[in-house]
Amino acid sequence: MISLLKVTISGPPGSGTSTLVSRLSKERNWNYINGGEIFRSAAIERNISIEEFSALCKNNLDADRSLDNKLKQIMTSPKSPEIVESRLCGWWAEELKLDCIKIWISVSDNERAKRIQNREGGEFNVCLEKSRNRQKDDMDRYKALYNINLDDLSPYDLIVEADDKNEDEVFHIVNNYLGG
Repeated sequence: MISLLKVTISGPPGSGTSTLVSRLSKERNWNYINGGEIFRSAAIERNISIEEFSALCKNNLDADRSLDNKLKQIMTSPKSPEIVESRLCGWWAEELKLDCIKIWISVSDNERAKRIQNREGGEFNVCLEKSRNRQKDDMDRYKALYNINLDDLSPYDLIVEADDKNEDEVFHIVNNYLGG
């Protein structure tokens, strides 16, 4: 059977991927799965913060590997949603040779911190430090686990620089790229 997967959406925390996926899902009547929600749920199950879970995954690679394997199984399933969102799903689609469009949403450290602050509250400098630490932990972990460098965007078909774009602009760029 052929997977239903049509598009992967990736980007760092605070880049707006969750908002984009929600809008694409509504606009196109497509199902989706959010890898960030899987990650956040795993942190909640352990009763720790996302930052603490990210650090735990850095030191316990099996925890991270199991979440990634779960996502790969979903992506290759004949019952896959049309949209999968996660930091590595574009890499997985490339590795698994899945016939789908791979999109990366890019934002600067400062813009990510501003968006995280708007979403979760707190002081900007604290959000910036947490965001940078999480990004570093994640990059170190992905390098150790899979030899993936998140700065290498070669697997992606479309890269949207979103610092100076609002959610409507990002949505329209991606929706237009996906076509009819």
